[in-house]
Amino acid sequence: MKSMKGLVACGFAVLCVSSLAQERDFSQVEISTNRLADNLYYLKGAGGNIGVSVGEDGVFLIDDQFAPLTEKLLAAIAGVTDEPVRFVLNTHHHGDHTGGNQNLGRAGVVIVAQENVRTILKNGLTSGDLDQLISADERAGLPVVTYTDSVRFHLNGENIHAFHVGPAHTIGDSFVHFQNANVIHTGDVFRTTGYPYVDGNSSGSFLGIIAGYELLLEISNPDTVFVPGHGVPSSQDDIREQLDMIYTIRDRVKAGIDGGLSLARIQSGKPTAEYDARWNNGKIKAPVLVEVIYNELTN
Repeated sequence: MKSMKGLVACGFAVLCVSSLAQERDFSQVEISTNRLADNLYYLKGAGGNIGVSVGEDGVFLIDDQFAPLTEKLLAAIAGVTDEPVRFVLNTHHHGDHTGGNQNLGRAGVVIVAQENVRTILKNGLTSGDLDQLISADERAGLPVVTYTDSVRFHLNGENIHAFHVGPAHTIGDSFVHFQNANVIHTGDVFRTTGYPYVDGNSSGSFLGIIAGYELLLEISNPDTVFVPGHGVPSSQDDIREQLDMIYTIRDRVKAGIDGGLSLARIQSGKPTAEYDARWNNGKIKAPVLVEVIYNELTN
């Protein structure tokens, strides 16, 4: 478990993300609806990909992007079902995945997450002051059902298994496996938009991300569809391609460490060179990735 000091730091990070979201103009953002399987969709807008299970038992969401997009999100859902939203499961605490929590919680939607997600979100509201009371409006955005390891939902003819992974991208990551549809929402542990993102302020782990990729391969088959936190639906081959790249970069950094090279020397050797054209356009740039790997392997 992450120390309380670290969780307080995560809370400050949540406040910063929320502030940035408030300053952003979402008026031109459009929500697109993409079908994955019978009664199963993902929505793209601004922020993490949203999973949507629909059926006579109601709507089950994975993540909810930013608060100003809630109305557009609900309109997109109304385009595929008349049933109400009953649950939203947060894959982790970042604001582009949890920003709509308060709006949905006020409307009576049950928010579910791994227990570290609730702790970090709550600390973000109190600036780490555990004695500070939060308002009913603020409480509406917090998960009301939490789990340590896993939870199952039996809705819309689906067996939905959500389970803790990590630390990986953060300390509170979850994968969500729609076992009948053979679809796995990975949150931000896996993404197709750039190099893996380790949030050090939230006890993320590069080695934990490797373990997460390996687990995805273990629990899937060649027909499984993976919905990344950011990017496009992917296959086992896509997971393997990224994993091979990550192994290669890790091994090169380790070889430099074993050879007594400094971080700067290893970075100057460009251990990611042949991958940069494809992967260096995302949130995390190659030198930062190398630094994260170096620090984790030397600590």
